[in-house]
Amino acid sequence: MILVDSHCHLDRIDLKPHGGSLANALNFARSRHVEHFLCIATDRGNYSEVKAIADEHANVHCTVGLHPLSEDLSTEELYDFLVAEAQADKVVAIGETGLDYFYAKDTGAAQAESFKLHIEASRAADLPLIIHTREAKQDTLDMLAGEQRDKPGVLHCFTEDWDMAKQAMDMGFYISISGIVTFRQADNVREVARQVPADRLLIETDSPYLAPVPHRGKKCEPSFVADTAEFMAELRGESVEQLAENTTRNYFELFSKISSAQ
Repeated sequence: MILVDSHCHLDRIDLKPHGGSLANALNFARSRHVEHFLCIATDRGNYSEVKAIADEHANVHCTVGLHPLSEDLSTEELYDFLVAEAQADKVVAIGETGLDYFYAKDTGAAQAESFKLHIEASRAADLPLIIHTREAKQDTLDMLAGEQRDKPGVLHCFTEDWDMAKQAMDMGFYISISGIVTFRQADNVREVARQVPADRLLIETDSPYLAPVPHRGKKCEPSFVADTAEFMAELRGESVEQLAENTTRNYFELFSKISSAQ
């Protein structure tokens, strides 16, 4: 059985339980069947570290992008930066990008301009988008409305409703579920997780955030994707082996640059 953590921030996880070693943390995840990791860039400042982590470790790939809550949403030369860095061997997606009105609706215009340039860069580089969306359902869908290309990307750490998931999947997007699905009040996420077709589903930790039950209160790490997988398999009425097979296959189909490089 092989599991994938399709969205994690390896530059931020707590390494103390693993002797201060990222290699140890990844090996511990591998002991729980988590074999592949996508490390996500959130701004220009951490991109170099994220890329270095990917270059140093086997089966770790990365993205290039500016999170909508980044303090550096300047669009000057952003498109050129994204397209240039997308050529790096281990950069397999653009993002995370999107709209977050929960924390920063007042910067919506700047977020939208950055989001637009990420979309254009992903088309130019022929790489999928990693989408962050929170309390911005309609604006996010409106901006993605033209993305009817093959496998345009994924809505990560999905927390919205089934209607949004369905509209995004109708455009070709995948839906990724995090440990939030195990939270007591996350009925909407469980509803989505039950219904997403097997060929559109991904799983993630969003480490170091959102540790699933039974690890609530701890810093999340990639090994915890195994706990989320077990919960989701039961929720969907399938074996964890089947869920792992489906989500791992989807990972390589969406992030096809990984497959072509292996």
